[in-house]
Amino acid sequence: MATAASAFAAQVLRGRWFMAYGSFLIMSAAGATYIFAIYSKDIKATLGYSQEQLNTVGFFKDVGANVGIHAGLVAEVTPPWVVLAVGAAMNLGGYLMLYLSITGRVSPAPPLWLVCLYIAVGANSQAFANTGALVTCVKNFPESRGVMLGLLKGFVGLSGAIFTQLYLAFYGPGGGGDTRPLILLVGWLPAAVSVAFLGTIRIIRAPRSPAAARREYRAFCGFLCVSLALAAFLMVAIILQKRFLFTRAEYGVCAAFVLSMLLIPFAVVLREEAALFKKNTPEAQAAEDYTEPSTATVAATKPVPEPSPVTSKPTTAVGAKLLAALRPPPRGEDYTILQALVSVDMLLLFTATVFGVGGTLTAIDNMGQIGESLGYPPRSIATFVSLISIWNYLGRVAAGFASEALLARHRLPRPLILAAVILLTVPGHLLIAFGVPGSLYVASVAIGFCFGAAQPLILASVSELFGLKYYSTLYNFCGTASPVGSYILNVRVAGRMYDQEAARQGAVAAAAGKGVTCIGVRCYRESFLVITAVTVAAAAVTAALAWRTREFYAGDIYAKFKEGTSTSSGDAIGEDRVEVQPAKEQL
Repeated sequence: MATAASAFAAQVLRGRWFMAYGSFLIMSAAGATYIFAIYSKDIKATLGYSQEQLNTVGFFKDVGANVGIHAGLVAEVTPPWVVLAVGAAMNLGGYLMLYLSITGRVSPAPPLWLVCLYIAVGANSQAFANTGALVTCVKNFPESRGVMLGLLKGFVGLSGAIFTQLYLAFYGPGGGGDTRPLILLVGWLPAAVSVAFLGTIRIIRAPRSPAAARREYRAFCGFLCVSLALAAFLMVAIILQKRFLFTRAEYGVCAAFVLSMLLIPFAVVLREEAALFKKNTPEAQAAEDYTEPSTATVAATKPVPEPSPVTSKPTTAVGAKLLAALRPPPRGEDYTILQALVSVDMLLLFTATVFGVGGTLTAIDNMGQIGESLGYPPRSIATFVSLISIWNYLGRVAAGFASEALLARHRLPRPLILAAVILLTVPGHLLIAFGVPGSLYVASVAIGFCFGAAQPLILASVSELFGLKYYSTLYNFCGTASPVGSYILNVRVAGRMYDQEAARQGAVAAAAGKGVTCIGVRCYRESFLVITAVTVAAAAVTAALAWRTREFYAGDIYAKFKEGTSTSSGDAIGEDRVEVQPAKEQL
């Protein structure tokens, strides 16, 4: 019995399901960039920044969180644990230096560019966590990559609300105290979680039995139910914390319940591994040894279509060669990086992301100052951050499932759904612009949901229009659109107009280190009217993309995957054959 128990424990710790569970926990701690609004007020007050300077810090936070091409290059040549270790070191180092700077433990006070560097390094750890955990999960579950991506991105969306509950429990009743220790928590907790699973997150090349593959979907449904329950609890907790004044002990109970719910998915891991362990008898193993080689052999002997040689007429004209290189293939085929970057479709999608998603990022980053200018208490500002986090999660899940259903049943172009999502942010921006009493709660819900919903729609559109061969590079290129939009709308528009209104009111930086403070509806009215206008324009640009691609989406965009074998998909992603090859070597 003891031998069986130890064998089962070893199987659990080395299995794919525990690896997936570790990835879920890493992702649930990897969204610290979403709670910038909670502690940004103390950065501004302690360092004496203007709103434009604070928004510059927020812009570099967005740059760090969204630029991850270098993380992908590191992952190409190193195992996942190296990627996670680098991310953990960057997270701890960046946020620790930011914490020391804000608490006055670094003398003299660092200049603005150095503070921007600190937060960019800390936020960039999110890209390494995504690459180390998320990409590894896709490789280990190639046949369920869509479901896996949705779950992992969903846990990232919940991470802001999880951190908020921990903040409320650790730093006093009402969350109205000093938020600077929260920066220290953001520094060490995600790093500790990543380090704890360094040996767990790895590519598992062992072939799976057909029975294990059939059980995958049911296991993912179990993980989804747990995440939905966690989101529902967080929503109820936020509502109760808004209506009643909680004590520190009551906040502690809520935080403990959240942490306990994060342990529930481990029961799914045990269930799945127990089912596999029961099949690991001599008789079942003999049957599996008989069946698996047959499956691998069929996959190995299946003819792999060779890529058609590119034929071109010999020419000496450099211009003709360049035009041939830039001539795009049909939509849905594999574009080269250059062909995709110069295509009209990419230009439209990138522009829509800059001004559509950039507006929501501006609202999220400024939510603390927006609430302060409109007279909301600090406890309500923490509530706004939690609402954005939860509805961000629900937006990602809803957009993934709904867009797939609309595409399959009605051939509705995914860019058209993205245009509708971008338009849905307009009421939220207008509520902020006109400062309707109590409306910031509704605005937080609308902006959080639309920000989350836009992410899977953009990522899916890139993969469908430009193919999967260079998807990682093109995906990261689109990721740079968010910080570009944040810089234009957040730093150059919202931050500058805020400071102008504060100067008009006669507000000046206090000698005690307080930054420029603006009070009233006018602080953000003009800037969010501008954001509303460019958001409508972004929706129109996305609608134009939907019109251009209507014929493509009217057909079966997955036809080549249905007609071909898994080899074609594997060639596009570069991963499916990784799991089959070791099986052939074992034969």
